[in-house]
Amino acid sequence: MSILDKISGRFKKAAGDLADDPSLRREGRQEERKGEAKEELAEAHERADAKAREVENLERKTES
Repeated sequence: MSILDKISGRFKKAAGDLADDPSLRREGRQEERKGEAKEELAEAHERADAKAREVENLERKTES
């Protein structure tokens, strides 16, 4: 789930800062970006589904 990726990424970034561990911070950034990408993908799917419903409704109207 994207929100969990973002939260755990932020946690790892903070832990990397506290521990002065650049690899942990980098891992956290990557995980956070993964969560953001998942959100963008889900939003794109939602827009595509909405457009498909719109086309379906227009086809019904022209058939009547």
